[in-house]
Amino acid sequence: MECHNCESRQRQFYCENCIRTHLRDFRLQLQRAAVDRDEQVRKVVASIDTISDSRIQRASLSSGQERFDELNEGLAKLRRENDKTRQRLRALRENLATRRRTLSQANLLQPAPLDPLIARETVQLNARAETIARARSGLVSELVEVFNVVEVGGRPPIGGKAGTKGEWTIGDLVLPVPGDIRRYPPDHINAVITHTLHFIGLLTFYLGVRLPFEITWTGGKLGVGQPWIRSIKGTESGSWAKWTSKHCLHVSASSPAPVADPPAALTQSTSDSYIETRPPPNPSSSFTTACAMLLYNVCYLAYTQAVEIPLSQAGDVLSNLWAVCCSGELGRRSHQTHPLLPPPTPPSFPLDFAQLLQATAATPTSRPRPARPRTMGTHKNRNHIPEEDEWDLLDDAEAGAAEFP
Repeated sequence: MECHNCESRQRQFYCENCIRTHLRDFRLQLQRAAVDRDEQVRKVVASIDTISDSRIQRASLSSGQERFDELNEGLAKLRRENDKTRQRLRALRENLATRRRTLSQANLLQPAPLDPLIARETVQLNARAETIARARSGLVSELVEVFNVVEVGGRPPIGGKAGTKGEWTIGDLVLPVPGDIRRYPPDHINAVITHTLHFIGLLTFYLGVRLPFEITWTGGKLGVGQPWIRSIKGTESGSWAKWTSKHCLHVSASSPAPVADPPAALTQSTSDSYIETRPPPNPSSSFTTACAMLLYNVCYLAYTQAVEIPLSQAGDVLSNLWAVCCSGELGRRSHQTHPLLPPPTPPSFPLDFAQLLQATAATPTSRPRPARPRTMGTHKNRNHIPEEDEWDLLDDAEAGAAEFP
């Protein structure tokens, strides 16, 4: 239809009949298309049913093939394991047959007597023990020579006159008995105690013996700092195991020593010195207790080497150590080799630490000192020995302040 104004064709108009005709044609076409569609859907569904059956068959066949392959692989693995087991069983049978033949041959032999074997092993063990004892004796001899442990002075009995005992020295320093300690300066006592501790430490190391009391040093190493002594873990035998607190084996000259009470009755004490028979007070000096511990160590060391030391001779430390070094049973028994020693101070050890401490803590009257040769340079300075006004024993309070952490 053309516009009367612009004369352009804008819209096409249909009449009602035309529109009704067109709608009828569309409906007829849709019906024919629906019939064709339903036919195609039916054909497709039929085709799909046929394909589904074949797909299910092919999937079942594939699954069966995979299962069959797995079974074949497991069977091959079992065959390989069976072969290995069969070979191992064959080897075990051969080994068993060999053992049976060996047992049969052994049954045909006469049993060897055990007594010769035991005797031979015993002889070899004794030979080794003798060799170790000789080696220890040689080491101890060199130790005595290095530390120069000798007896100076003294006189043998001549013309019916009784002899006199000398003084024992180590490193050219006299180690006095407990009754003579205050006659020597503190530096002298500290030095000779250090030498003695070093000597005892090496001697017990060579002999393989454990002592009831152990030595520690404030410096952490042997000879560095001040020596301390205390008991190790042990039994009640000897009454020494309870002394677990440390005591200092060191003296100081900072203040004068306490004055002793007048003596009551005199009797012979350790190492031919004289002590008071009055009941000694409870010792307040840590050094006195430490000295008693040192004497007890030496006495037990002598006991392990078959040397008997009575209580009256326990104070002669160097003399007792010399007796140990000259013992005929030196190095034959220890805590580390055969035959083994029992723990420190077995019941057969007669010395009790309480008795030794009581004898050491008593106030002694020193014996006369023997004459000393003046030709030796190391003895010239000992003619001028300070008296007790330069001495001070470290008591428990001072010892606790000096103890290392």
